[in-house]
Amino acid sequence: MHDTPGVSRTSRASQREGAQDGGVSNDAALPPLDAILDTARVVALPLATRFRGIDVREALLLEGPEGWSEFSPFAEYDDAESSTWLSAAIEDAWMPRPEPVRDTVGVNATVPAVAAAAVPGVLARFDGCRTAKVKVAEAGQRLADDIARVRAVREAMGAEGRVRIDANGGWNVDEAERALHALAEFDLEYAEQPCADVDELAELRRRVKYMDIPIAADESVRKAADPLAVARAGAADLLVVKAQPLGGVRRALEIVAEAGLPAVVSSALDTSVGLSMGVALAAALPRLDFDCGLGTASLFTADVADPPLVPQAGMLTVGRVRPDPELLAAHAAPAERRQWWLDRVARCYEVLSLGR
Repeated sequence: MHDTPGVSRTSRASQREGAQDGGVSNDAALPPLDAILDTARVVALPLATRFRGIDVREALLLEGPEGWSEFSPFAEYDDAESSTWLSAAIEDAWMPRPEPVRDTVGVNATVPAVAAAAVPGVLARFDGCRTAKVKVAEAGQRLADDIARVRAVREAMGAEGRVRIDANGGWNVDEAERALHALAEFDLEYAEQPCADVDELAELRRRVKYMDIPIAADESVRKAADPLAVARAGAADLLVVKAQPLGGVRRALEIVAEAGLPAVVSSALDTSVGLSMGVALAAALPRLDFDCGLGTASLFTADVADPPLVPQAGMLTVGRVRPDPELLAAHAAPAERRQWWLDRVARCYEVLSLGR
C-alpha cells in the first residue's frame, strides 16, 4: 500500500484542462467532422445478463488513418463529459498507439449483480480467468445479497483465485466499513470505489487499513475535474483507469505516471474495437501488477468482430481490431438511434472545437 502517494507538481488548473481536453492536444487540428461521420457505424449489442441497468449496449464505431476506434459514452452522459470520449476515439483512429511493453494482458471475469445461483454460469463465459470482479451495492439489493454473491464467486474460483469487489460509489463510509468487515472472510484483492467522493474514500481507507484491503479509485479518477486529487489525498492504494473516459491512451498514461500509484485498466462495456484501445493502454503501462477489467466482451451475446476480443486462457492479445462488415450490418442500430448518435458526435465535436 502507498501511505503517501507520489503526485508530480502539476497545478490544479492544468490538471482540469488535461482531464477536459482529453487525448487530442489543443495544438492538434481536429479531423473534419465529415471524415468522422462518413465512416460512422452505430451498433446495438445484446448482453447475456443485464448489466449497469441495460440489456443492449449501443456504440458508434469510426475509422481513421490508423484504423477503427469507438465512441460509446453512456446515454445519460452530457455533451461536455462525452466530448472527452470523442477525443479519445479521434486520437485512437488518427494517431499511432504508444509502443507496447507486453504482447498480452491478463484480464478478470466480471460478475454483475446477479443472484448467487447464477454466478457459475457467468464465470463460465470467461475462459481461464483466475481473477473475478464482483459488482456489489446494487440499488434495491441488500448486503446479504452481496455476501451470497461474493461467497459463490470465492467457492467457484477456489482458494487460489483472486476476488475483487466494485461498489461504484454505492456506500457511505459506515456502510462501506460494515460491508468490508462482512466480506473480508473472502480474502478480497481490493475494493473498488466503495464510496463516492475522495474525502469518504480517505476516511474509509484510514478505518480499514488494519484489514489490509486495498482501496481502488475509479469514478474518483475518470469523472473528476482533477483526476489526481484522489492520489494527492492519500485516498486510494491503486487507480482504475479507462481509455475512453480519460480522453485516450496517452492522457491515461500521463495520469498514472503523475499519480505514482499502481493501475488497473478497465473497460466501459466496450465492443471489441473499444476494448482493443484499453488493451493498448494496459500494454503500454510500465508497471502492471493486476489483471485488467478488459474481458467484458464475454458479457455480450454478439459483437462486431469475428472472433471477438474475449479472454483465451485468461489473456487478451495486444493489437487493433477491425470490425466485420457482416456483423456491423447484422447488429446495426435502428435508424432513429443511428441519427441520435450522429447528432451526439456533432455536438461533442463542437465542444472540442470550442476548446481549441
